[in-house]
Amino acid sequence: MSIITTLVSLLIPLMTKELVDGFSMSSLSWKQICLIIAVFIVQALLSAYATYALSYNGQKIIAGLRELLWKKLIKLPVSYSDRNGSGEMISRMTNDTMVVKELITTHITGAVTGIISVIGSIIILFVMNWKLTMLIFIVLPLAALILVPIGRLMHSISKETQAETATFTGILNQVLPEIRLVKAFNAEDIEFNRGMKGISKLFKLGLKEARTQSLVGPIVTLVLMGALVAVIGYGGMQVSSGVISAGSLVAFILYLFQIIMPMGQITVFFTQLQKSIGATDRIVEILATEEEDLQAGKTLSNAKQSIIFNDVTFAYEEGETILSHIDLKIEAGKVTAIVGPSGSGKTTLFKLLERYYLPSEGRIEIGSEQLNDFSLQSWRNHIGYVSQESPLLAGTIRDNICYGLDREVTANELKKAAQMAYALDFIEELPEQFNTEVGERGLKLSGGQRQRIAIARALLRDPEILMLDEATSSLDSQSEQSVQMALDQLMVDRTTIVIAHRLSTVVDADQLVFLEKGVITGIGTHSELMKSHALYREFAQQQLKINSELVEKV
Repeated sequence: MSIITTLVSLLIPLMTKELVDGFSMSSLSWKQICLIIAVFIVQALLSAYATYALSYNGQKIIAGLRELLWKKLIKLPVSYSDRNGSGEMISRMTNDTMVVKELITTHITGAVTGIISVIGSIIILFVMNWKLTMLIFIVLPLAALILVPIGRLMHSISKETQAETATFTGILNQVLPEIRLVKAFNAEDIEFNRGMKGISKLFKLGLKEARTQSLVGPIVTLVLMGALVAVIGYGGMQVSSGVISAGSLVAFILYLFQIIMPMGQITVFFTQLQKSIGATDRIVEILATEEEDLQAGKTLSNAKQSIIFNDVTFAYEEGETILSHIDLKIEAGKVTAIVGPSGSGKTTLFKLLERYYLPSEGRIEIGSEQLNDFSLQSWRNHIGYVSQESPLLAGTIRDNICYGLDREVTANELKKAAQMAYALDFIEELPEQFNTEVGERGLKLSGGQRQRIAIARALLRDPEILMLDEATSSLDSQSEQSVQMALDQLMVDRTTIVIAHRLSTVVDADQLVFLEKGVITGIGTHSELMKSHALYREFAQQQLKINSELVEKV
């Protein structure tokens, strides 16, 4: 439709030529006037429809791109998120796709129709008077020589702007969710200055872009106005000498405007194109990253089997070994506690069990088969994970307890899970009960309440393998007691692996594994390690001494 609109517009100067050359009140017919009006109306209607149609399709294209990018980001492995901040990924999803949307919905039509208008006008001008047309071709190459380097500069500025926007979005994403921490430590000025650095850099880049863009319009106008003056001057001489008619000169000037105006649109398009290329570089990089295939592999039907680490070594970066030659058997249906000083590799061990990362060397087995032979989805379906600060998503308590389940959960199931997690009493005291909104990251609830909802979520999944990252370490004594009772319910008849920061919570574990600088230095029960492992004994004595001192003070 845009092309048809442009072709129709090419008829108008020719009709104007006929009107001017044969103009007199007696020769002016209603038929001629109606024809010109009809052409204008048809052009306007086609243009309106074409603009809407292209915007509609442009929006669909961008929605498809965002869908593709969102699906990719969701399916990328945890290792990608560890390397790239969430703010940067948000920027790719919002800011970069918006730049591409502007190109498709706003500038492509102008560029396509502009090119047709320029080519069509030049062809007609050559037919009308080739000598006059040659004047235009003297100035167009000059414009190209100036505009091509400017386009390259715009590309460079755009890439830098998109990278800086992503960094700034990252700062916002870090600070705003943790505004309570900022307030608690009077860090408003520090964070303000951090934000101002990003704002200042974006401002300078914006000025750089504005300076570059400000050159484009005047240069194009100067060049094309020079062409217009030359055409009018030379054309006027030809009219006076009778070589061409006055109508031909008027038509020539109108066609020249049909070259000048689209040239501006084409210039803006190429400037925007350079920005879009800069914006899409990182999008392409994300789309090219290998994602997790959740379905690849066999289906694990029975997870009530021993988990075996067979000479497992792991490093996030080459040369920086976190776990070294781990040989460990986690008995099915029993409690295994991972203990040791901070930085010893306890959390990394959990990441390998969740299959967020693969071992650098060695293998992890379940029963007699390698864990990697099973699909990620079927493996993770058997795991219930409760962390130290169990995350909740904005939504209702019901949404959070049922999170991740692809089946309808009955009211009885929901109540039973909440009751077993010792969460039903406080939920029923809330005005909206299970429909109560928990707020961003669950901040409307206390730490103990969040933990019990997380335990209810794990109970509802009925996992065969339970992973606990010391779920009571950050709670007050009353909440700890409730949560510990809920955990006792959760751990019954399940393979349980616990990261322990406080030995008092795991002294009754079937097996304690002591990690030290990524190496297992002791395995056994509490009493066995007290006899055979000096560092464990020291840990235990320190904690028991602290506990006894607290009891005495009370």
